[in-house]
Amino acid sequence: MSTTSIQYSVERYLEERRRLGFELRIAGAQLMNFARYADANDHRGPLTIDLQLAWARERGTKPITWARRLEVVRPFAKYYCQFEPDTAVPDAKTFGPGHRRLAPHIYTHQEILDLLQEAGRLRPLGGLRPATYRTLFGLIATAGLRLSEALYLRVADVDLLRGLLTVRETKFRKSRLLPLHASTLAALRIYRDMRDQTVRSEADMPFFASSSGAELPSRTVHEVFVGLRRRLGWVARGDHPNPRIHDLRHTFAVRRIQLWHQSGVPLDQGTFWLSTYLGHAKISDTYWYLTGTPELLSIVAARFECFVRGAEEVNDA
Repeated sequence: MSTTSIQYSVERYLEERRRLGFELRIAGAQLMNFARYADANDHRGPLTIDLQLAWARERGTKPITWARRLEVVRPFAKYYCQFEPDTAVPDAKTFGPGHRRLAPHIYTHQEILDLLQEAGRLRPLGGLRPATYRTLFGLIATAGLRLSEALYLRVADVDLLRGLLTVRETKFRKSRLLPLHASTLAALRIYRDMRDQTVRSEADMPFFASSSGAELPSRTVHEVFVGLRRRLGWVARGDHPNPRIHDLRHTFAVRRIQLWHQSGVPLDQGTFWLSTYLGHAKISDTYWYLTGTPELLSIVAARFECFVRGAEEVNDA
């Protein structure tokens, strides 16, 4: 029987995976939790089904939570088989599906305007802080960025002359170059001028900066957003308890598909453009962002009706 601790084996596994380009921030932390659990129970040798299922059930009371935890430990169990061939790999369906799509809150145009207006009223009035949050939320809404992508932008990444945004090595370590709308560029120029008058503006400095010039912590941004949301009195229209910052990205995807429907752009081609713009590794990731809003469905229904009438006319002829 092996005397190597599970924690040591998990550390070695994570090191190998990260060398291949996988960040595994959340999954890595969960695996280390599993390793500490196994070592605390003096487990040595092959991983057993009972050990893995007991750890999965340790947190939460819902099978979907257990299923997600099992998804984390299964790849490690497969890896561990090369050292302990008798290691058991649990069935992925043991606790049922580990994921279900919760409908996002798709913002109306007025809600986004209200958010930006309320952000502009933050204290101190006329200072860098309200301008930062107004521009940050506006850019996420108009470019469909992840919050982490927007916060990581450097001054050199925002090319106001060419109207391009460089999003560097984010999810899946992909970088992409995004063209921006003229109205977005105008807002970014205004913010950049104010920013440069307040804090240092070197190429590698954060574009969205605090009053000290430091990068904004995501936790702080979420706290500010929650305060704005409460003041606006929004009621969630999706399956989440409240509207989220990430729902701005969902809204961007839905509105873009809606505009393409209205202008007659082929959706097969447009969806691939959208997938590239959003930085998705697979087209199925983009489908995850699409929600059937009443506005979108009415356009689709009208186009389908025209298609059916055209087919009927051909058949009658």
